[in-house]
Amino acid sequence: MKKFCILTLLSLLVTSRTGAQTGETKTPLFGISFSGYVKTDLIYDSRQTINLREGHFLLYPDAVLPDATGKDINAKGSFNILSIQTRLAGTITGTDALGAKTSGYIEAEFFGSTNANINSFRLRHAWVKLNWPSTELLVGQYWHPMFVPACAPEPVSFNTGAPFVVFSRNPQVRLTQAAGKFKFQLTALEQLDFMSTGPDGTSPKYLRNSIIPELNFQVQFATKNEANGTEFLAGIGINYIVITPQLANTVTLKKAYDTVVGGIVVHHNAVTTSYSTNQKIGAISENLFMKLRIPHFTFKLGALYGQNTYSYTMLGGYVVKSVTDPATGAVDYANISVASGWVDLSTNGKKVAVGILGAYCKNLGAGTTVAGPAYTRGANIDYLYRIAPRLILNVNKFRFAPEIEYTVAAYGKTNEKALVSNSKEIGNWRVLIGVFYYF
Repeated sequence: MKKFCILTLLSLLVTSRTGAQTGETKTPLFGISFSGYVKTDLIYDSRQTINLREGHFLLYPDAVLPDATGKDINAKGSFNILSIQTRLAGTITGTDALGAKTSGYIEAEFFGSTNANINSFRLRHAWVKLNWPSTELLVGQYWHPMFVPACAPEPVSFNTGAPFVVFSRNPQVRLTQAAGKFKFQLTALEQLDFMSTGPDGTSPKYLRNSIIPELNFQVQFATKNEANGTEFLAGIGINYIVITPQLANTVTLKKAYDTVVGGIVVHHNAVTTSYSTNQKIGAISENLFMKLRIPHFTFKLGALYGQNTYSYTMLGGYVVKSVTDPATGAVDYANISVASGWVDLSTNGKKVAVGILGAYCKNLGAGTTVAGPAYTRGANIDYLYRIAPRLILNVNKFRFAPEIEYTVAAYGKTNEKALVSNSKEIGNWRVLIGVFYYF
């Protein structure tokens, strides 16, 4: 079956290229055109890191882990070579429907959905669009609306600026209405690969069980002058997500204990009971972004204030605030908030380009006294920052891209309000060389 699927895919790829190879220029009424790249990353880190896929997706350096003599176990570098970001995309065209132009897109890579299935083919994007003169409807899996591809950092690293920017792809329905140079966008989303966390670990069920999809509203202003090589884009958005961490609270009626009968230890399990709960927690995030392109330079920046931002591959999450009814185990929750900002500057050379990314993220805590436990990322991190200069060399379809990425995490002690104090900075130097071949 696997061989059949591969042969079918190759057949489609050859078929989609036939028109171009024979010099035919007429666009077909329907069909698929494949593109993508082969990429290999050579990666060196100066210490152990918090990462995904064997270090390929870097978040931040790991904390100090002292051994019996006080030596930091995590102060050990690592080196790896990976090609799992190699990507295949298919752009689909079709006949008009409902008075709209139709199109579709599929994109996948060999990144896998977990560390356990690294190297496996996984879906990134899969959507269909209906385009009317001033209205667009997108249905499928695509970037979270708080990640704006036209105004996103452009490091060589696959993390694309995470955890300082929203990094998430979501099944969604997105409606965009144009009005002159403005666009108004409303999106309803669910979760799949990028999930909230809770008592049962990471899962999309917390959002699914809330019944209400994640909602986002965004406004963009854009103007472009192709003749002068200038472009300006600015936007602002607000996002709302509500999750249900659990469907039942478990209360212990009698603790587990051991007895000795006839010289034999007998274990008695705890006696528990459960009570149904529908306790939810809602979170609001706001983001803004701006892009300015002039003939020789492109300047981008973005900022975000967010609550419960775990599912966006950022710091943050939520925490149990208090037990509201000990008899039934009922609890309420409080969000952990973060603020982040980034700036990306690059030259616009087609053959040679240089750029630099600077980013900062601050843990703002829960804003109230909390009891715990916490369901969060980086609960003991006060702030993060990153500086990442890069060089891009393009020769036809070949790209050679070295980058140095210095990321710092300030680890400290978490207090009763989920704030971190007495922090100490831990830094990691990443030297990365990306080798691309586009097709």
